Amino acid sequence: MRWYHYVAYFFGGAFLANTLPHLMNGISGYPFQSPFASPPGVGLSSAIVNVLWGIFNMVIAYLLICRIGTFELRKTRHVLTFGLGFLVISLMSAHGFGRFHGGL
Repeated sequence: MRWYHYVAYFFGGAFLANTLPHLMNGISGYPFQSPFASPPGVGLSSAIVNVLWGIFNMVIAYLLICRIGTFELRKTRHVLTFGLGFLVISLMSAHGFGRFHGGL
């Protein structure tokens, strides 16, 4: 494996984790913060914008995980690298969004 495959798996995990809050809020019909809100990341975007943003993140995650290198669920390094990216962005999101939703 080349080193950049691990970078792709890390960011693939991060993009997949970022899919969840946007897709879940959007599908549920709730507005949520997104980069397209005013101000970006603070204001609320519509449910449709969040569904589209969530799907976009999912596509990027797919490309990074499945199309770069050969990701294998049975290889501990692959899964740990992916999981670390997922964990890092999840904690950052919990901290960032927590101030708006009473999570801190």
